[in-house]
Amino acid sequence: MTKVYTGASMSLDGYISGPNMTGFDQLFQWYGNGDVIIPTTHDDMTFALSPQSAEHFRSFLDVVGAFVCGRTLFDITNGWGGDHPLDRHVVVLTHSVPEGWEREGAKMTFVTEGGIEAAIETAAAIAGDKGVGVNGGTIARQALAAGLLDEIWVDLVPVLLGAGTPFFDQLNDVPVELEGPVSVVEGNRVTHLRYLVKRP
Repeated sequence: MTKVYTGASMSLDGYISGPNMTGFDQLFQWYGNGDVIIPTTHDDMTFALSPQSAEHFRSFLDVVGAFVCGRTLFDITNGWGGDHPLDRHVVVLTHSVPEGWEREGAKMTFVTEGGIEAAIETAAAIAGDKGVGVNGGTIARQALAAGLLDEIWVDLVPVLLGAGTPFFDQLNDVPVELEGPVSVVEGNRVTHLRYLVKRP
C-alpha cells in the first residue's frame, strides 16, 4: 500500500500562507539560511540549508516519488513550467485541464474525475515503490477526510501570521489524533516535526 505524506512550512499560529498569499518570505526563510547547497531542476532556484534541515529535506525526497496538488497551486506556479523543481511528476486535481498543458515532455498529469482518491491512485502508479506527497491546505484536508493520509510533516517557523491559509481547515470528523512527533529536527529558525495519522 502506497504511503501518502503531506508537508508544509507552517507559522506558529498554524498558517501555510498569510493573508492574500503573503508571508512566504518568512515561511521559506529556512530554505536559504544555511550553507548546504541543494540544486533543483530550475537554475534560478537553489536551496541553501542548514545541515540538519538538509538531512530532513533529503529524507522527505527519499520517500516521495510523485506529488498531488490542486489547481490553485498549479496556477500560482504556472505549473513550474512543466518541470517541478524537485524533479517529481505532479498530478493536478482540477475540474478542467488548463489550455495548452497537455503537451509532450511536461511531467504533469491532470485528473478531472474521481476526486482525491483518483488523483492519489494516479500518483501512486507513477511513484512506483515510493510514496505520494500531497500539498497542504485543501488537498491535504481531502486526503485526510478520505482516510488516505499517513504522515504529516511540519516545518514549524517562528513567526505569527495572524490569518491566511491554515495547514488544515474545515475538518468534519474531529478531533483527529496523531502519533508522535516520531521525529524532531532543529534547523536554523525552523523545527521539523513528523507525525503519523492514527487510523480509527
